[in-house]
Amino acid sequence: MVAVGGIPSNSKCVVLVLQVEDGRFMRLNPICGGKTTLNPNPKLQASATPPFLPLQHSYRSLSMDDETEARNGSRGDGDNEKRKKKSKKRTAPEIEVMDIEDFGADETRKIRASLLEWYDLNKRDLPWRTPSTATHEDGDNRAYGVWVSEVMLQQTRVETVIDYYNRWMKKWPTLHHLSLASLEEVNEMWAGLGYYRRARFLLEGAKMIAEGKCGFPRTASALREVPGIGNYTAGAIASIAFKEAVPVVDGNVVRVIARLKAISSNPKHSATIKNIWRLAGQLVDPCKPGDFNQALMELGATICTPLNPRCCACPVSRQCSALSISKSPGSISVTDYPVKVVKAKKRLDFSAVSVVKILEDRDISKGSQHKGRFLLVKRPNEGLLAGLWEFPSVLLDRETDGATRRTAIDLFLKSFKLDTKNCSIVSREDVGECIHVFTHIHLTMYVELLVLQLKGDFKILDEKEQETVTWKWIDGAALSSMGLTSGVRKVYNMIQKKVALKPHRRQNKKNKSKKLTDS
Repeated sequence: MVAVGGIPSNSKCVVLVLQVEDGRFMRLNPICGGKTTLNPNPKLQASATPPFLPLQHSYRSLSMDDETEARNGSRGDGDNEKRKKKSKKRTAPEIEVMDIEDFGADETRKIRASLLEWYDLNKRDLPWRTPSTATHEDGDNRAYGVWVSEVMLQQTRVETVIDYYNRWMKKWPTLHHLSLASLEEVNEMWAGLGYYRRARFLLEGAKMIAEGKCGFPRTASALREVPGIGNYTAGAIASIAFKEAVPVVDGNVVRVIARLKAISSNPKHSATIKNIWRLAGQLVDPCKPGDFNQALMELGATICTPLNPRCCACPVSRQCSALSISKSPGSISVTDYPVKVVKAKKRLDFSAVSVVKILEDRDISKGSQHKGRFLLVKRPNEGLLAGLWEFPSVLLDRETDGATRRTAIDLFLKSFKLDTKNCSIVSREDVGECIHVFTHIHLTMYVELLVLQLKGDFKILDEKEQETVTWKWIDGAALSSMGLTSGVRKVYNMIQKKVALKPHRRQNKKNKSKKLTDS
C-alpha cells in the first residue's frame, strides 16, 4: 500500500491505494480515528465517494507553444468526457484523484501580507514592470507590454528576454505598431527565442485587437478569445494591467503551491493542475492582484527554486507544509515537491543540410570567390519552425551514408534549377554533424558546404521573383546579421569556424561522386 496525495501535517486522514491483480489501483475509504472501511462493492463505493478517475501519467514535456493549456487544465476537456464514458465499461476499480485542502482564511491573509511585503523589498528591476499605483500610463499600452513580456518569458530565462524585450518595444512600442508588421519582420526579431508559434500568435492577436472597435480586452475571459492567449497569459494581463483578481499559474507557481500544500500527486495531471489553479485563485490579493501574482512567480524564480530552495529566506516558510514535513526525522526533502515526472524520450530525427554558396562569373574573374551568395529556403507555413528561413535540408528516414545524403540533396536542389545544366561544382565537402534539440525532438544534422558556379548568363531569380517565391539568396554580410533560428545559426557558425568560407579550387571533373546529378 502507498499513500497518495499531499497530507497536511496536522491531518488525521490519509488515503490509501490498494494494488489489485491486473495492475490497476483502487481507493480505500479514508482512515479516520484509527478505523479503516472498505466497501467491496465498486458501485456502492462509487456512490459514496466522488467518481473514480483513471491514474494517468502524462510524460509529455509541456511546450509553452501549447499556451499552458495542459498546465491550466483546459486542455483535453473533450477527451476527459470520453474517458468518463468509457470508464463505465471497466470492471476494475481505479484510483480517485484526491481533493487538496483549501487554504484557510487566516492562512491566506498571512501568505498575502508576507508575500507582498517581501515583493516590495526584493522584486527585480525588470523593464516590463511598473509600480501598480502608476496612473500616468495608458492601460492598453501597459497591457501590451505585459503581453509581450509574458509570451517571451514562456520557457525562456529572464536574462535572455530582457534584450529581446527592449529591442521589440523599441521597434513596436504599441500594439498598433505591431499590428502593421509582417510575419517576416516578427520572425526576424524573434529569432533565437524559440517556439516561433508564440510570435505568430502575438502578431495575429495584435492585428485582431487593432481591427476591432473595443480596444484591448480588459478581462481574463475576454482576453482568452484572442489567438494564442490561454489562461496563464490572460490572467497575467488582466491582473497586472487591469487589476482583475484572477490567478496565474506557471511552473514557478506550481512549485510554490505544491510545497505549501505538500502536494505529491502528478503535477502534469489535469486534475492536479485544476486544483492548483483553484488554490492560486484563493490566494490572489483582491486589492493588489497583479503585484501578488508577480510576487508568487518571483518567489518561485528566486527563492523556492527547484533544486536549492532558500527556505530560511522564504517569507511564507511558516505556512509551508513541505518544510514542516521535512523537519521530521527520516522524512523527505522540500525538493521532493512537486513530484518529479519522467520526461518523454525525445524523438530521434536526422537531416542532410547543404550550405549552398553560389558564385557567378564575375566572382571568379575578379578572384573573389569568397564573396558569393547563399541559398536560403523558407519552411512551410504550418508545422515546426513555420515560415522561417533555413539552408536547404532534407529530412532522412534514418542515419545514412554520405552518398545517400548527397543524392537526396541533389534531388531537392533540382527544384531550384540547380543542376549540371545550369551550374558546375567548385567544391563540395562534408563539414560534420550538428546537434540541435527541440522540446520533443533530438535532431542530428549532417552538414556539407557546396560551392557552385553558375553557367553563362543563367540567373536563379530576378528581384521581382525573389518577392514571391519561398527561397532566396543573400550575401554573407546580410546572412551574418540576419535573424536566424538557433539551429540555422549553429550550422552557419560551424561553416565559418571549420571552413572559414575560404576560396575553393575547382574540383576534378572525374570525381563523379561530388557532382550534382542531372537525371
